[in-house]
Amino acid sequence: MLSERLGIGRTPIREALQRLARERLVTILPRRGVVVSAIDVAAQLRLLEVRRELERLVARGAARRASDEERERFGELARQFEKAGRAGDDKTFMRTDRQFNELCLAAVKNEFAAGAMGLMNSLSRRFWFHHYKQAADMPETAKLHADIARAIAQADEDEAGAALDRLLDNIQAFTRATLGV
Repeated sequence: MLSERLGIGRTPIREALQRLARERLVTILPRRGVVVSAIDVAAQLRLLEVRRELERLVARGAARRASDEERERFGELARQFEKAGRAGDDKTFMRTDRQFNELCLAAVKNEFAAGAMGLMNSLSRRFWFHHYKQAADMPETAKLHADIARAIAQADEDEAGAALDRLLDNIQAFTRATLGV
């Protein structure tokens, strides 16, 4: 059905659905169809445990390895986060967050960390987007992201790690508040 609707072959559709299933965004029910995976607070909290450790490595590594051009871009992103936070501009925040994540993964120069973080970023972004209007303090979250970006721009590994921990503490509290855990 998707192949007919989109006017593309069955193989690319099947591969796309398998990728979404590997990323835990859909569940394939053999001979019955595909459903969007449920958003589960317990799973999100387990994801945050892993994300904290891996993202700390990414933030500290980016602070250590970023090029001068990447450091300049981190400084720009810090300013964009602050501006979005002051304005309560969720669309700019989400766009800046995606750019920030991509830049972190480029700056860390570690393809294994980048591969693992790609999955976590998409799942975390999905959870955030679905629930942020209920329980999130977007201006505070934007400020916490800006702190990480600024620390990376200044090549301060210790502060990048500490700022990342503050952000993940905030996200963990948001996750619990969102679903009443």
